[in-house]
Amino acid sequence: MSVAEGAKNLAEVETRKETGQREAAETVDLDVKGKMVQFLWKLKKQGVKERTIETYHYYLQLLIRRGADLRDPESVKGVIAEQKWSVNTKAIAVSAYDKWIKIFKGRWDPPQYKRTRRIPFIPLESELDQLISGANRKMAAFLQLLKETGMRSGEALSLKWTDIDFKNNTVTLNEPEKHGNPRVFKISSTLIAMLNMLPKKHERIFGGQNPRNFGRIYGKYRNRMAFKLQNPRLKKISFHTFRHWKATMEYHKTKNILHVMNLLGHKDVRTTLIYTQLIEFEGDEYHSATAKTVEEAKNLVEAGFEYVCTYNDVMLFRKRK
Repeated sequence: MSVAEGAKNLAEVETRKETGQREAAETVDLDVKGKMVQFLWKLKKQGVKERTIETYHYYLQLLIRRGADLRDPESVKGVIAEQKWSVNTKAIAVSAYDKWIKIFKGRWDPPQYKRTRRIPFIPLESELDQLISGANRKMAAFLQLLKETGMRSGEALSLKWTDIDFKNNTVTLNEPEKHGNPRVFKISSTLIAMLNMLPKKHERIFGGQNPRNFGRIYGKYRNRMAFKLQNPRLKKISFHTFRHWKATMEYHKTKNILHVMNLLGHKDVRTTLIYTQLIEFEGDEYHSATAKTVEEAKNLVEAGFEYVCTYNDVMLFRKRK
């Protein structure tokens, strides 16, 4: 056999080998894709929230893109360990794969990444207002809604036009996330006007937006505003920051943790307690006043004072300076 023939035969072997590897990889890919469809459908049949299903899907796809083989738990553990993610992010990835393993009756020894609770960033009200005032109509109304109610972003995106009482300025949340309590919020005339300016082409107020995509749109807008206003603090304001801000302000005004718990829809006050230790405000931010009769209380409310609590049969009120 000549050198040329030997080279030709070697090339053919290598080609067949590469083709076989490619076909095997494609078979594996199709197998995983098929299982992914089954996985998502089983979650839906189990009644898992759409937002949770999207999160699991996102992290499993991310693991695949980073080189993990979902059929091999050790491969998944290795990929997670290699990532420069926070402990909390790794814990979410582990939870997503753990659900995958349980759905397909597999076994694995999951790595231990314990989520840590951090003290959330609380911005100035003026910073929230800057983001609201610079946004387009839909985003501005959405952010104003988060600011006034403290809803989770997914809860706000689930709202329908029938949930708004335009006559009495209220919004009813009947689809709370994380097994929270349904609740009714009083909203401002400003927010009512902002909502009225939105098109009513969809049963949902914000047009059935995908939460993750809407979050990406907001992130890009927020970063542009941070650059425009030369305020890097704005980059730290997520949708959930509005919820922390609202809860913090309400606790500061009332010192009533049960009120904050009801506002947020929590079923366990321990979940709410983090909001009692965030910020020490200056004591001269408010004018204070007292009332002993209904008439005195009525006059204070008409003058712009907010009820705080009752102590020794005396009603306490506050109004911002």
